[in-house]
Amino acid sequence: MSEIKIFRIIGSYKKDHKKYLFRKEIRSLKEEDALEKVLSQITSIGIFRRQINVQEIKEISLEESQDHLIRELSE
Repeated sequence: MSEIKIFRIIGSYKKDHKKYLFRKEIRSLKEEDALEKVLSQITSIGIFRRQINVQEIKEISLEESQDHLIRELSE
C-alpha cells in the first residue's frame, strides 16, 4: 500500500497587476496529484493556470511542515 507524503509547493501568480506569492503544503500520494490540487485551489479564485508560476515542488517531512492541520492529520 502506498504511503501518503507531504509536499510543499511554492510559486506566484499575478492578479490585478500585482504579484502574489504562495506556499502551500498538501498531503498526497504523488507529486503530480499535489500540484493538481494546489492549481485547483488557486484557480478557484478566478486565476487562469497560465498566470500561475510554480517555482518549487518538494517533498517534506512531518517535522518540516508548518501547517497545523497537516501535522494533526499525519500523526
